[in-house]
Amino acid sequence: MSAPRKIDRREGRGLFGLDPESYDRARPEYPDEVWALLGDRCGLGPGCRVFEVGPGTGRATRRLAQMGAASILAIEPDERFAPYLKAIEAETGAPVDVRVQAFDEADLPAASFDLGVAATSFHWVAAGPGLLKAAAALRPGGWWAMWWYVFGDPRRLDPFQQATDHILAPLMPSPSQGEKPGIPRALDQEARRAELEAVPEFHKIEAQVWPRTFPLNTDQVRALYATFSPIARLEESERLRVLDAVADAAEKQFNGRVERRILTALYVAQRR
Repeated sequence: MSAPRKIDRREGRGLFGLDPESYDRARPEYPDEVWALLGDRCGLGPGCRVFEVGPGTGRATRRLAQMGAASILAIEPDERFAPYLKAIEAETGAPVDVRVQAFDEADLPAASFDLGVAATSFHWVAAGPGLLKAAAALRPGGWWAMWWYVFGDPRRLDPFQQATDHILAPLMPSPSQGEKPGIPRALDQEARRAELEAVPEFHKIEAQVWPRTFPLNTDQVRALYATFSPIARLEESERLRVLDAVADAAEKQFNGRVERRILTALYVAQRR
């Protein structure tokens, strides 16, 4: 049996800017452990030259700037996010160069960056060519870091996930679902390490996963699920039907108080 067809990368890159303000409000911050590791291991701090793949509204970009990045090249395919990214420059004073194009079409100067990052975005890039391009843009000794949210833990399903799986199961999956049944792309460490190991310039590969719980009321559940690409891509009436069903489950089965388990999976590799 063939694997289910996933959302096309070109389509997916344009889904998140449909309502950027709501997207920005609904998505949680990345945990402090991510930023501690980037600072301690990967050199993020004053003077660091960074490129970022698919920054969206700049949830990670802002932290990069706040931690002292000397410059940030933000490569974002959806022009609707550009004003959010430029606002970070005005807010923090860190130079943010916004390039509106897909990463696979971007022309990056070779060996010019200390750090490259992709925050919940690299599943929209073909991994092989994308990692080769990332490595080529880093100076020797520079670091690559990619990380993802995973909403739910396949080894420990939370009650809300169990109660709503039947609503989401029929939808076309995102590439974030991964290649192996039941294992999100971000949690398939064997596959992600193999992709990094296939790049001759990379070594010192490391993976980390941090779990946490995330409380949501009914409105927050609806807003968060509206940012999921399998729902965002639906025709409006069907999208509203799915969101109504998810919100109804939160309100009636969980009294408007949902605890979602969220994992953050991070991979780093150093340029030889």
